[in-house]
Amino acid sequence: MKWKKFTLNTTTAAVDLVSSLLDELGIEGIEVEDHVPLTEAETKGMFIDILPDPGPDDGTAKVSFYLDDEKLEGLEELLRQIEEGLDDLSEFVDVGERTIQVSETEDKDWINNWKQYFKPFTVDDILIKPTWEEIPEEDQDKLLIQIDPGTAFGTGQHETTQLCIRQLKKYVTPGCSVLDVGTGSGILGITALKLGAGRVFGTDLDDNAITAVGENLEANQIEDGRFQVVQGNIIDDKAVQDQAGYGCYDIAVANILADVIILLQKEIPVHLKQGGIFITSGIINMKEEAVRQAFAANDQFEVVEVTYQGEWLSVTARKK
Repeated sequence: MKWKKFTLNTTTAAVDLVSSLLDELGIEGIEVEDHVPLTEAETKGMFIDILPDPGPDDGTAKVSFYLDDEKLEGLEELLRQIEEGLDDLSEFVDVGERTIQVSETEDKDWINNWKQYFKPFTVDDILIKPTWEEIPEEDQDKLLIQIDPGTAFGTGQHETTQLCIRQLKKYVTPGCSVLDVGTGSGILGITALKLGAGRVFGTDLDDNAITAVGENLEANQIEDGRFQVVQGNIIDDKAVQDQAGYGCYDIAVANILADVIILLQKEIPVHLKQGGIFITSGIINMKEEAVRQAFAANDQFEVVEVTYQGEWLSVTARKK
C-alpha cells in the first residue's frame, strides 16, 4: 500500500503546538526534523560518543504526517482544518512558511525492515548470527552465539563489541563470575557464558534489556539462573549496587562510552575480587587519553592492555 506524506514547513518554536494541533485532528504519529542539538538530559542513557551534527539552528523545522487511502477521502476538509488551526496558532507564535509538500511513500514494515542488514559474522572463531538466519556451511565448527537485538540494542557488529569479545576470550576462565554493565541484548554476557563463565549479573538503564536477555538466553539454550539482569544505574543506585554484590566478580565488562567509563572506574573496584579484570570499550580514539588518565589516577587499578580496532579502543585494567 502507498501512503501520502505531507510535510509542513514551520518553525522550531511552533513544533510542539503544531504537533498538538495535528493530534487533535486525529493524525496519529508525526515526524519532526529540525536543527536543534540534543541536550545532555536527552542524551542520558544513549551510549554513543558522537552525535550527528544537525547543522546551524536557523529556526526552521519540518513536521510530517502520513495518510492512507481511508484518511485521504477527507483530505480537503483536513487541510482546511490545519490551515484554520495554523491561523489560530499564529496569534501566539511564529508558524513560519506554513507551506505543505506532498509526496508518496511505500508501505513498509519499519519494525522489521532492518533485519535484512544483519547477517552472520565472525569474531575470530566465534560465530554471531541473528536468530532468523541459518548457520553458514563454512562456520559450522565455530562457537555459536545467537542474538536478536530487537529494536532497542545493537547487533554486536560494532568494533567496540568485537573488542570486548576478544578480551573476554583472553580472560574468561571456567566457572568465573562476570559483571556486565550496560548489558543491552546480553551479547557480552552470553559470550562469557559460552566461553565457560559460571554466572553473569547484568545491569542496564533500559528495562527492555531484561526481556532481550531472556529471549537471547532461550535462543542460546542457556538457563535463566546463570544470567540475572536488573534495570538501573550501578554508578549511583545503591539498590543496584547491593544487588550486584561486593568483591565477588572475576571480570567486569562495560561497552558503553568514554565519559561513563570514567565514572565507572570509581565504582567497579568494590564489586571485583582482588586481581579482577575490568574490560572497557565504547571509547573513540579522541577520548583515549582522558580514559587513560582516569585509570592512572585510580590507585585501585593498573591498566594491563589497550587494544584497537578502527577508530575505537578497549582498555583492560586489573584490580590491584
